[in-house]
Amino acid sequence: MTLLNLLTDIEGVAVGHATDLVLGSGVTAIIFDQPAIASGSVLGGAPGGRDTALLDPSMTVQAVDAFVLSGGSAFGLDAAGGVQAGLRQIGRGLEVGTTRVPIVPQAILMDLLNGGEKDWGLHSPYREMGYDAFQAAGKGAFALGTVGAGTGATTANFKGGIGSASAVTSSGHRIAALLAVNAMGSATVGAGPYFWAAPFERNDEFGACGLPPTFTEDHSALRMKGLTLTATTIGVIATDAVLTKAQAHRLSIMAHDGLARAVLPAHLPGDGDTIFSAATGKKPLGQLSDFAELCHLATLVAARAVARGVYEATALPVLNAQGAWRDTPK
Repeated sequence: MTLLNLLTDIEGVAVGHATDLVLGSGVTAIIFDQPAIASGSVLGGAPGGRDTALLDPSMTVQAVDAFVLSGGSAFGLDAAGGVQAGLRQIGRGLEVGTTRVPIVPQAILMDLLNGGEKDWGLHSPYREMGYDAFQAAGKGAFALGTVGAGTGATTANFKGGIGSASAVTSSGHRIAALLAVNAMGSATVGAGPYFWAAPFERNDEFGACGLPPTFTEDHSALRMKGLTLTATTIGVIATDAVLTKAQAHRLSIMAHDGLARAVLPAHLPGDGDTIFSAATGKKPLGQLSDFAELCHLATLVAARAVARGVYEATALPVLNAQGAWRDTPK
């Protein structure tokens, strides 16, 4: 299987988007062919999620059928119901007596103030968008930037979006990240164009700008969205390795390290930074060093995914939309 530098480089993982540019929001569904050992961690100060408590390593449920990332703030939590409905439709889910309950944890980001049309009436559109994202899920290439959960994403200075990246360990294990970058902080050094994640870039995946020749005090000055806004970066780190739930949890923490290397500042009180983790169990680990290398690469692919999310994003087609990195002079 040829590497695409995407989450779908992990065998048994499909990704689907539902995008509404008028609404200025969307949903991304990550569907596993078989239940995947899963965990996750929340380091932002203002998170929003569904069924995230069961991902704690001490909790009973070990595996999930899917993850959902969505815009819409708390309204977006309806999206998991749409993905759950699609999974139930095809007979997926944890057996509970004579029925099946698909296990679908979700994280949401705040995109209600980006200029999109949010007057949707009595019920939000997110359940239907969740189902649409499930229906769209597939293997292979998928779009990045202003799509799915990244449709309405913003950062302190440039439009945010969906980013993804992958890598292979020396023992052949694959690991990949998908992040919806809606950070309160900035993914670029100062006003850009340099990305904080530049040392980890591979194959010019986010512009090959490198780092500035020197760093000034202004480069590390606090840059964040308006103080009345909340934000978050949400995502998934996945591997084909055989992991325990506790090891999957450690992988999510390492991915947060990547977020902190790609966004300054990260994990603010107004961020809801949440990263889910999953192991599809296709390839057993050998030595302890195999897992250590997997953790190291989790940090790097997460950082690269953040930069790609901003690099690939385009401005929303609404009045006074936040500008995109790609549209600024370099």
